[in-house]
Amino acid sequence: MKDSITTSGRGRVTIKALADASGVSVATVDRVLNGRLPVREETARRVYDAAREIGYHATGLIRQRVFEDLPHYRLGFLLQKPDQAFYQSVAATFADACENIDRARVTCSVDFVNASTPTVITDKLRALAARNQAIALVAPDYPAVTAAVEDLQQRGIAVFSLLSDFASGVRTGYVGLNNRKVGRSAAWLIARAAPRPGKVACFVGSHRFQGHEVREIGFRSYFRENAPGFEVLEAMINLDTPEITHEATLNLLEQHKDLVGLYPCGGGMEGAIAALREAGRSSGDLAMIVNELTPDSRQALSDEIVTAAISTPVLALAEQTVRMMVNAIERGQPDVPGQTFLPFDLFISENI
Repeated sequence: MKDSITTSGRGRVTIKALADASGVSVATVDRVLNGRLPVREETARRVYDAAREIGYHATGLIRQRVFEDLPHYRLGFLLQKPDQAFYQSVAATFADACENIDRARVTCSVDFVNASTPTVITDKLRALAARNQAIALVAPDYPAVTAAVEDLQQRGIAVFSLLSDFASGVRTGYVGLNNRKVGRSAAWLIARAAPRPGKVACFVGSHRFQGHEVREIGFRSYFRENAPGFEVLEAMINLDTPEITHEATLNLLEQHKDLVGLYPCGGGMEGAIAALREAGRSSGDLAMIVNELTPDSRQALSDEIVTAAISTPVLALAEQTVRMMVNAIERGQPDVPGQTFLPFDLFISENI
């Protein structure tokens, strides 16, 4: 649509172009922009939607005019590792989801932790709680985190766990994948893609990340029940870091010549991908399943280093979480904490 939009000499989309895209007159767009005369809500929203679509420079001002009478909510998000492409994508998508809520004006506040220690997480959590009405975060399941969540809940601040559950029975809700199914699916894929039965290895970031632990449990249970010819080695801790994963993968390849499968249950897959490249291994002789479709995993799928990527639908994660947070603010927290499981996406070299 943008290719057909009329712009000014300076390259900006004009009011005339916005009026055409909205299906209204220039005078109506002017009223929306300046609030001179009342404009029907339906018309104002149409102008706003068109402004977003064509990239009109004053979209923020139009949004302010359209939503100025709506309640204002403040939502906080605490994510892991800001340098990882996956969490950068999650942060941007949450910001968009907050902007797209049409029944309220939502201010989005995103912060990150580089170290997943109880002190760092609880300090960040309390800082977010000081300026937000509801919070969603990715965190390991420490008793100190549970205590901090319980304190916030008692103060009326809803707290949601994302991707990896924690504070079960205390937090308002969990939104993410069914991690047991993710682990079993990874095992199913390896059992079918591996060239023969043999040894299989998996990494977990930390046993404190419940999501990683549950994935490992599902991973092992599938092999135990359905593919007993494979031997699952003891899980290795990689702290979700590519550096540790890289070194550990090279050691695995050296120590276990019959290694036929590899699954990083959490982060750090970039290190495993690099190690397989260095060793000249491919998905034809070692099946590796990773989590999330990122530039690294996409390239590795294309190069047939990775067999498949099990990926979180980030847009659905953001939209569902933001909607639940707003509901908790408006209607109060549910009597029974819940779990919202999202269907995961599966990528192979043929569908990226």
